[in-house]
Amino acid sequence: MVLKELTLTNFKNIAQASLEFSPKVNCLVGNNGMGKSNLLDAIHYLSLCRSFTGVTDRLLVRRGEDFVMARALYDRKGVDEEITLGMTPGRRKSLKRGGKEYRRLAEHIGLFPLVMVSPADADLVRGAGEERRRWMDMVISQAEPLYLDALMRYGNALEQRNRMLRDHIVDHTLYEVVEMTLCAAASHIAARRAMWLERLTGIFRRHYTAVAGDGEEVALAYDSPLAQGGDLQPLLDSARRHDEMVGHTSVGPHRDDIAMTLAGMPVRRTASQGQCKTFTVALRLAQHEFLHEATGLRPMLLLDDVFDKLDATRVERIMEMVAANERFGQIFLTDTNRTHLDDIISRTAGDHRMWTVTDGTFTPMAR
Repeated sequence: MVLKELTLTNFKNIAQASLEFSPKVNCLVGNNGMGKSNLLDAIHYLSLCRSFTGVTDRLLVRRGEDFVMARALYDRKGVDEEITLGMTPGRRKSLKRGGKEYRRLAEHIGLFPLVMVSPADADLVRGAGEERRRWMDMVISQAEPLYLDALMRYGNALEQRNRMLRDHIVDHTLYEVVEMTLCAAASHIAARRAMWLERLTGIFRRHYTAVAGDGEEVALAYDSPLAQGGDLQPLLDSARRHDEMVGHTSVGPHRDDIAMTLAGMPVRRTASQGQCKTFTVALRLAQHEFLHEATGLRPMLLLDDVFDKLDATRVERIMEMVAANERFGQIFLTDTNRTHLDDIISRTAGDHRMWTVTDGTFTPMAR
């Protein structure tokens, strides 16, 4: 899959931009705060219907303006596909594929797969469990629509149960109905998460070794009481008194986590900045390979400031991997100077394009 063209109006600091991309390597060069990452965020939004920074839609609108528009033309399985986005704060956003508006944005997830590596990925290893759950859900949802449906059912039932707890509802029949839905969705979510993480771990270890070299043992483990196929209902029953006191549901997939270790120790506590960056880059590259296998589409790979906090050896290994980009398909890279990007281009025999980015303006550079 290839993003051929992108037109943006009023997206963050980008007043107006219209770019045609290389099917291979696309490089954005400029100082921090100029708009490189904002362009990648627009591409991310058109694939996943959300900003990779997690900000609300209102904050995507350029200051002083009251709407955002975006148009993207993709080559998907050899067929041109147009995606358009219209968004005005306070109103329902419109996402269209081939001129036809989606009834539910969830229908779009997974059709245009994408993997993004950014400095914010540090939260995957150092942040709270919510970050790792969000990552699991985002990746699996792109590969399996039924998983996304289960997440939505679980979220709705969880909200109902929490409201009942806050309102001190004592109708056990009502709890039974809500918890039946909650437990069925939880079983599907936990089973898919366990299967996915088992599959991903082997891919991840291979990519980690490719970047870090031999000698660093890494592991991922699904941290959930349902990891072995257990039933949520007994856990809800045993936690009922506690949940009534605190006013929310304290057990279930919304509390799951991923244990990430390096040499048997938690990465978040013992790893250096370089090791954490290597860990997250390897996670994202593994995610890319998984999505390619699961969807049959080669996801776009967005690398935002990927070389920061890495030693020269690890930078060299990443550049070698990226340069052999037939594995990854279309790539978007950002950096504050041309050193790394020129090195990648010199190793890449395929087509490439480069832009200088200044205050939301994209100026093509001579090839």
